[in-house]
Amino acid sequence: MIKLFKNASQIVSVDTEGKNVKRGLDANNLTTIENHSIVIENEILKDFIPNSKIFSLNFDEEIDIADKIILPGLVECHTHTAFTGSRANEFRMKLKGKSYEEIAEAGGGINATVKAVRNASFEELLKTIRPRIDYFISQGITTLEIKSGYGLSYYDEIKLLQVIKKLNSIYKINIVATFLGAHTYPPEYKNDHVKYINIIKNELLPFISKNKLANFCDAFCEKTAFSAEEIDDIFTSAERNGLKLRLHTEQFNNIGGLQTALKHEALSVDHLEVLNNDEIIKLSKSNTVAVLLPGVSFFLNYGYAPARKLIDNNAIIALATDYNPGSSHIANLTFIMSLAAIKMNMTIEETISAVTINAANALGMQNSIGSLEIGKKADMAIFNTSEYSDIVYSVEKNLNCMTVKNGEIIYNNLG
Repeated sequence: MIKLFKNASQIVSVDTEGKNVKRGLDANNLTTIENHSIVIENEILKDFIPNSKIFSLNFDEEIDIADKIILPGLVECHTHTAFTGSRANEFRMKLKGKSYEEIAEAGGGINATVKAVRNASFEELLKTIRPRIDYFISQGITTLEIKSGYGLSYYDEIKLLQVIKKLNSIYKINIVATFLGAHTYPPEYKNDHVKYINIIKNELLPFISKNKLANFCDAFCEKTAFSAEEIDDIFTSAERNGLKLRLHTEQFNNIGGLQTALKHEALSVDHLEVLNNDEIIKLSKSNTVAVLLPGVSFFLNYGYAPARKLIDNNAIIALATDYNPGSSHIANLTFIMSLAAIKMNMTIEETISAVTINAANALGMQNSIGSLEIGKKADMAIFNTSEYSDIVYSVEKNLNCMTVKNGEIIYNNLG
């Protein structure tokens, strides 16, 4: 099957010239192609051809996208989409001045969602999560990461990962599973950290690896969660079980998380709102992706990660929603791009690189997705505009009108 997506106003290819990454200021070099169409064959981007030549060629299917812009399929690399229950009451507490840590210490926060997830059946979770995935797809997202982390017991973490695996079989996008059993300590092990860590190391990680339930092991390094030493122990076990590593760190406090992540060559470190200058230099010299989550800073009303310093020091920057019920109840990725531009001084081009090729790097998938380059998967987001800056300028407005995964249209709002 050979398809032609023709007459685009502009193709924003995010061409990497084979490097499959956009470090530092190179994130501003998107590469735009005008007066060309895209040829797709057997799920792969086959060629870019001038519009003047398409009339002399034969295709099995032609899709006219005149006056539209083509971007690589967006990559959402950090979400906690697998949850149920509401924490709207905590939002009221936040508005009265309570901090994220204060709410957690009072028994709210993550453990409130844990209770709801434990009480939900497999089918209930599946039904609750599906509309969220549909919404992500409508935005042009063709690869979606989802973490566990709201079960915090052997049975409930496995239940969440099995739900994510089922969702991946239902949807045509890539749904990438991350095991986040080290999210926080569940109430029953609040005073016995060693026992819970042993459950993670000796029971959960081997089962997850054997049954291919997750691609990554993640953890939360924070005073109210896991210490750097505890994460070092968990990560060593995860590596033995063949899982790649990612880490929530430097969100509220600096307690050694970044050093632990770099020691283990984690694919990404996520949050980084309190990253200091020395850490910026260390991170920028590594291949670990800095996944920045401005929705959390917006939602919790506190400082933003030092995006400009990271970019200027040649770091690899990705952006994500961190969609979750407590600290970033935001599922709109283009709103996150707007926040990054307005609040973190990122250019429009840098935000696009951050939700395409660099987000793919955070998932270790940069060789097949994240840019429109010949030989890669034909994943595309098609926006109803002739100027790509509109995507970031139109705050929270979804301009995506077509989502294409492996050359197949999976969402179409062209009318």
